Amino acid sequence: MIDLDVIYLDNAATSHPKPVSVYQRVDTVLRNWSANPGRSGHTMAVEAARIIFQTRETIARLFNIADPDRIIFTPNATGALNLALLGTLKPGDRCVTTTMEHNSVVRPLHALAEKGVTVAKVGAARDGSIDPRAIAAALDSAHSNTRLVAVTHASNVVGTITPIAEIISLAHQRGVPVLVDAAQTAGSVPIDVGALGVDLLACPGHKGLFGPQGTGFLYIAPHMNVEPILFGGTGSRSDLESMPDFAPDRYEPGTQNTPGIAGLGAGVEFLLKRGVEQVRAHEIALVRQLMEGLAAIDGVTLHGPRDPERKSGVVLFTLDGVDPAEIGDRLDDEFGIAVRVGVHCAPQAHRTIGTFPIGGVRMSPGFFNTAEEIDRTVDAVSRIAKHPAVVDGSAVTA
Repeated sequence: MIDLDVIYLDNAATSHPKPVSVYQRVDTVLRNWSANPGRSGHTMAVEAARIIFQTRETIARLFNIADPDRIIFTPNATGALNLALLGTLKPGDRCVTTTMEHNSVVRPLHALAEKGVTVAKVGAARDGSIDPRAIAAALDSAHSNTRLVAVTHASNVVGTITPIAEIISLAHQRGVPVLVDAAQTAGSVPIDVGALGVDLLACPGHKGLFGPQGTGFLYIAPHMNVEPILFGGTGSRSDLESMPDFAPDRYEPGTQNTPGIAGLGAGVEFLLKRGVEQVRAHEIALVRQLMEGLAAIDGVTLHGPRDPERKSGVVLFTLDGVDPAEIGDRLDDEFGIAVRVGVHCAPQAHRTIGTFPIGGVRMSPGFFNTAEEIDRTVDAVSRIAKHPAVVDGSAVTA
């Protein structure tokens, strides 16, 4: 039985809880509209297809995307990033990226490098910040075969927000499109695809968009020629052995996760009603409170920017002489606080900020966290800092 009093500070991995409307929408669709969308012509199948299209339209409103059909549903942000990278880069191409990327970017690029794609990594500063001029310099280094810039919108390790508007502008001046990994910002930091001129945008459904796990999407701008990486039935142009040549069908073979996509739609509707700006303001307030509290504890080192305005909802810290894994275990076992420790699937980022190989303790407040929970969390870390030793499986107490 799950302790309902748990303080959940792992929203950078998956948001919890979800809005009640998300649970209700998933349940309703599972019970009533679980037919195969886009295949059959009966009422249930038609309604399932309508639900999926309606979710595309809802996402398009949130991100100011002109054509909802350019939103390709994927199982997660990793699937979206793989489609963007594997579907765009070919042997002989060059991709400019950074040292703050998640393994969902690093590993596909590594696989592509083994097949002849050149990967140029721009170093970040110790606080995780990326200088757009360094991106421009990498693009200006006499490599006419640069096909793509792949950059995170915010570090999943320290939360540093990347100035994507400037990077996109500089890259476009040089004729290079940009892939933005919005895993840590979609839903909590405003993203205007139309105003920014985003070429490719990869988003998870299960984090800031409040959708269920197993959901995500890739936005593909109309001018981008991304090849499909999955092949199979689509329900459209079934007379052909090749995939349809139009979006979204070209990229979405197989049966869709209709209940999950419906839940994602409910999560995005919640955001549209509340406003991303309200979510962002609450996130900044909690991050500021958490950072100020942790900074006052002897032995604690905060990593990344000290200004919450420059961060997503991520706070990373280490405690002198204490393994982050031990801190995470004690927060969970003794205080009912859920955090994430280690290198967070981003070893290059931890090398950049100087915390590799041990990593750190990551706390990521979300929209449903409270100031009282942050106070309890700071108090718990303070207790651990004062009594780091463990005797007979129990923490030493005062």
